[in-house]
Amino acid sequence: MPLRCLVVDDNASFRTAATALLEREGLTVVGTASNGAEALAEAQALRPDVVLLDIAMGSESGFDVARRLADAGTATESSKIILISTHSRDDFAELIDAAPAVGFVPKAQLSAQAIRRLAGQA
Repeated sequence: MPLRCLVVDDNASFRTAATALLEREGLTVVGTASNGAEALAEAQALRPDVVLLDIAMGSESGFDVARRLADAGTATESSKIILISTHSRDDFAELIDAAPAVGFVPKAQLSAQAIRRLAGQA
């Protein structure tokens, strides 16, 4: 059964491209969200296996959204948060390590294989 993903990013073009890429590589994108409120609602409604969460979403911090998801019980064993960004891991290493996420993938390296590996299904 393919991993079910929720893509959270404020950039509509990226959401569309990421959805196409991940589905082409065998994952199922069950939904998308453009901000923290949508992410929380969609994650609770859809219960995805993985939430791909952009670190910088306009005026919102993906780190804050990750904590809100975790506090709401969305980031559980069955729903993992993976942080994504155009920045390198080094730019945010301490914040990434402190976040309730299973890992980080630079957007340029986004792939189903990277998602499966971090979700423990590789």
